[in-house]
Amino acid sequence: MDFLETLKNRILVADGAMGTLLYAYGADTCYESFNLSHPEDIHAIHRAYIEAGASVIQTNTYSANYIKLAQYGLEEKVKDINKAAVRIAKEAANRDTFILGTVGGIRGQRKTEATLAEIKRTFREQIFHLLNEGVDALLLETYFDAEELYTVVDIAKKEADVPVIAQFSLIEPGVLQNGTPVRDAFKELENRGADVTGLNCRLGPHHMIQAFEEIPIPKRAFLSAYPNASLLDYEEGRFTFTNNADYFKTCAEKLVEQGVRLIGGCCGTTPAHIKAIADGVQGLLPVTEKTVRPPKIEIAAAPAQHEPPLHEIVKKRRSVIVELDTPKTLNTARFFEGAKALHDAGIDALTMADNSLASPRISNTAIASILKEKHGIRPLVHITCRDRNLIGLQSHLMGLAALGIDQVLAITGDPTKIGDFPGATSVYDLSSMELIAMIKQFNDGISHSGKSLQRKTNFSVAAAFNPNVRNLDKTVGRLERKIRHGADYFITQPVFSTEKIEQIHEATKHLDAPIYLGIMPLTSYRNAVFLHNEVPGIKLTDDILAAMEKTNGDPAKAREESLAISRTLIDAALGYFNGIYLITPLERYELTVECTRYIHEKTAVRGAGIV
Repeated sequence: MDFLETLKNRILVADGAMGTLLYAYGADTCYESFNLSHPEDIHAIHRAYIEAGASVIQTNTYSANYIKLAQYGLEEKVKDINKAAVRIAKEAANRDTFILGTVGGIRGQRKTEATLAEIKRTFREQIFHLLNEGVDALLLETYFDAEELYTVVDIAKKEADVPVIAQFSLIEPGVLQNGTPVRDAFKELENRGADVTGLNCRLGPHHMIQAFEEIPIPKRAFLSAYPNASLLDYEEGRFTFTNNADYFKTCAEKLVEQGVRLIGGCCGTTPAHIKAIADGVQGLLPVTEKTVRPPKIEIAAAPAQHEPPLHEIVKKRRSVIVELDTPKTLNTARFFEGAKALHDAGIDALTMADNSLASPRISNTAIASILKEKHGIRPLVHITCRDRNLIGLQSHLMGLAALGIDQVLAITGDPTKIGDFPGATSVYDLSSMELIAMIKQFNDGISHSGKSLQRKTNFSVAAAFNPNVRNLDKTVGRLERKIRHGADYFITQPVFSTEKIEQIHEATKHLDAPIYLGIMPLTSYRNAVFLHNEVPGIKLTDDILAAMEKTNGDPAKAREESLAISRTLIDAALGYFNGIYLITPLERYELTVECTRYIHEKTAVRGAGIV
C-alpha cells in the first residue's frame, strides 16, 4: 500500500498529540526516552489513536535528535530511541496503518539556537535510523524557521526514498515568522520536492482554516493540517487546552473544503479529537478546486525623515555622539543642563544607556522624547535584551516608532547580578543579534511574528563593539555576523591606547559598516583604577594609569591630564575614523563638552587645509 497513491483518492486521518497524554509524568520530562523506559505507554497511545480512527500514526521521535536529547544527557541514545520508536509503532499498527518517522524542528522561534551545520549533522543522523527501521514517510513538523525547513527538505529528498511531509508552524495565520506568505513558502517547499506541505501546532482549528483559505491547492504535492486543540490556557499551575473534541468534526470538514487531505492533531488533542475528525471526513472525497481568498497585506511607507540617519552622516563627515546617562533619581536638572551644553557644542546625537550596569535609571525613552520634542536634540536610545521579554521588546520598539525616535543601539545588557538588584531576573529572550534582526524586520513593516505592522519603520541600528580583547579577529567575526543580521554601524567601548586604535582600524577596514570610536575622559586617578580593574570591557594602559596617579588628590590637575589624554586619543582616532563616541563619566558633562569642541576645532583646521 503506497502512502502517496492513497492520498490521491482519500482523506487520511492522522493521530494526535503524544506529549499531551504523557503530561502527567511532568512537563520537563523527555518523552522520547519513554520508547526505552515505558514502551507499553507509547504502544497504548498508538493503539488508542488507531482505534479512534487514525490510519496514519507518527513515531514518538519529535525531539529524538542529538541536540535536544543532549538537554537530558541522552545524546548517545539517538539510535536506540529512534529504533525503539519505529518498532513500537509497527507493533501497534494495523496492516493498513501508515507510519511516519517524525523529525521536529530545532530552532523553534529563536533562529540562533543552532547553526545550519549542526542542524544538518543532527538531522542526517536521525533520519538514517528512522529510514533503517522502515518508516512509510518522513514527517518534518513544527518548523518556525523557513531556512531550517528548506534545508532539511533538501537533505530528506536527497537521502530518503520515502515521501516527505513538511509542515510549518505559524505564530500568525497566513505568514511565516519572517513575513513570507505561507502560500509562497508552500510553493518553495513543493519546488524543493516536498510531497506534502502543511501546518501544525501553535494555531487552533479556527486560525488554521483561516490560513488555508489563502493557500491554493498545489500542482503536485498534497496539503496537511495538524491543528492544536485550542489556544493554550494556564490553570492552577498547569497548561491546559479546551476540551472541545466534538468541535473538531466540523473543523475537519472545513479543512477538507480547503483542499487538505491529511488531517491530524497537535498539542492538546486526544483520541476523542481524532475520532471527531474521522467522523467528520467520513464519506468525503478530496477537493481538487477551491476559491482562494487573497491575502490582505497592507504596509504603508515609513514616514519621511527630517535628517539622515547617523550611519549615513558618519560616512560623509566627522560625526560626534555623546553618551549621557539618564539620572538615577527624579532630579533631572543637571542632566538637561548637560544635554543642552552638549547640543550647543555641536553633537549629532545624545545617546542614553538602558539602565547601564543593571542599575535602574529614568526611562531613556521618556527622556529621549523630552529631548526630541522640547529641546530639539536628537536621541540615540540603547535597547537591552536583559529587561524585557519578547512581548515587551516589540511593544517598546512600536512605542519608539510612534514617538519618531529612530536611532537605536541594540545590546545584550549587563546581567542583573552586577547591579543594584542582583535578585532581579535577566530576561534575554533574544540575543543582541536577534534583536537587530527584529528591528530591521520592523523596517520592512513586519512584526517578529510575521504579522504586518501596517507601516514600515525607519530605525537606524547601531551594535556594540568591544575591541578591548586579546583576540580581536574573533570579535571582528562577531561584527560580521551582526552586519549579516542588519547592523548599520558600530559603537565601541572606550579605548585608552593609540596602538589599539590603529589595531582596530586594521582589523575592521574591510567592513562596510562605519564605526564610532569610543573615548571616555577620566575624572580622577581613583576613577581610572576602578575602570581598569572593575568595569568589564575597559582596560587602561600603564602610561595612562601612571599619568593619572601623578594627579592624585588634585582635581584641577586630574582634569587637565584627563583632557590631554582624551585629545591624544581623539587625534589618533580621527586619523582612521569619522565617528567619535564620547562617554560622559559620572555626569561630568563639562569634560565631554570640551572634547566635542576639540573635535570640531580639529575638523575645522583640517578643512581649512592647515596642518
